[in-house]
Amino acid sequence: MFTGIIEQTGVVTDAAEHEGHLTVTITPSRMWTDLTLGESIAVCGTCLTVTGWDGRGFTVDLSRETLAKTAPHWQPGQPVNLERAMSAGARFGGHVVSGHVDGVGEILRVDPQPGAYTMTVRAPAALARYLVPKGSITADGVSLTVVDVGGPAGSREDLPADEFTLWLVPHTLEVTTLHTWGPGTRINLEADQMAKYLERLLHMRGWTSDARTAEAGA
Repeated sequence: MFTGIIEQTGVVTDAAEHEGHLTVTITPSRMWTDLTLGESIAVCGTCLTVTGWDGRGFTVDLSRETLAKTAPHWQPGQPVNLERAMSAGARFGGHVVSGHVDGVGEILRVDPQPGAYTMTVRAPAALARYLVPKGSITADGVSLTVVDVGGPAGSREDLPADEFTLWLVPHTLEVTTLHTWGPGTRINLEADQMAKYLERLLHMRGWTSDARTAEAGA
């Protein structure tokens, strides 16, 4: 589990095919001295398992499924956001983040504002129902607040239901990879888990073992 508060950034320094998966080497800005084999690190919002490390960097393995469902951040030279799994008793500064990417979005616009930047993002259509004005979303591993969103119950009539805006202050741009975003950049998105749990609960209302039996016999 993660919080969406980026600890540091890093760079992909190697990516090699190994028996159907991709082994990626990442060099953090500051190498951790207490990594353990098998621990989880969110890399641009994707929960990955540490498979090895040395004094300079660490390795992770990406399956074909992960490569197909995440933004193309895995080539050498690509900057990445890094967050280790949260520990009990630590400050919870963001929101509940699982590290399971729900879809890949695209940056449409970047507009400078006094003391900040506004970014307009298009999400996959399936995520539109989870976008709530002033709600939470994880973008490339960063916990951010949705400012405006279009569609039913949205806050801007000029936006379609699958588009939303973010306000980014200079500090966020400095300590994450978000300063590299521009129109056309593809990013990993994870919707708020609470919204997904609520949706499932609502869909399951009235479902019983009798319904399961009927489904099996259909």
